[in-house]
Amino acid sequence: MSTPIDTYWRLRLTEVAESLRANNFAVSLVDSCEEAGRVFLDDLLPASGASSVSFGGSMTLVKCGVPEALRQRADLQLLDTFDKNLSAAEMYERRRQSLLVDMFLTGTNAVTMDGKLINLDMIGNRVGAINFGPRNVVLFVGRNKVVDTVEDGMRRIKEYASPVNAIRLDKKTPCKKTAQCMDCKSPDRICNVWTITEKCFPSGRVHVILINEEAGF
Repeated sequence: MSTPIDTYWRLRLTEVAESLRANNFAVSLVDSCEEAGRVFLDDLLPASGASSVSFGGSMTLVKCGVPEALRQRADLQLLDTFDKNLSAAEMYERRRQSLLVDMFLTGTNAVTMDGKLINLDMIGNRVGAINFGPRNVVLFVGRNKVVDTVEDGMRRIKEYASPVNAIRLDKKTPCKKTAQCMDCKSPDRICNVWTITEKCFPSGRVHVILINEEAGF
């Protein structure tokens, strides 16, 4: 049974979905990460005809169980950029190659009520793939990523998502110790490349799965 909180977020996410569609994104609205994984694996992936797939860093994607499911698929060419057997140079090259796959999967750091995506990246491969390169992109987005404005999204990323990810990744940055952005010059800085995606081009290339559940940072 839906709780009042779930109902509240269903209404909010429905409005976000309408805004995203008006900005030429394709959208699915689901109730859980489990359902998001099922919709992707059973519907979106087969319909795309994709034979090569890669994914960027996303704890939401992991919670949906998608990376592990893809690793079991012998019928797909998977460019796994998180293979721990790779050297740093091999990992970097694989991330370059992932910009040319049929389908790229990741999350977004924030999505506004008027349907814009806000992201901040360390290397730039994730935001690069969202905006150009792969033929199809699928974004897995928990309800906790919804913000009112672009400015709210940028503030959320700097004040919360980035410090949390620096802690998660054990980066040698000031925010790992202070939980606050210090606009550092650390070689481990993960806040390097901003992107604001106002509209999807070509129309429908990016499919956003909005999830009525908290997921990711």
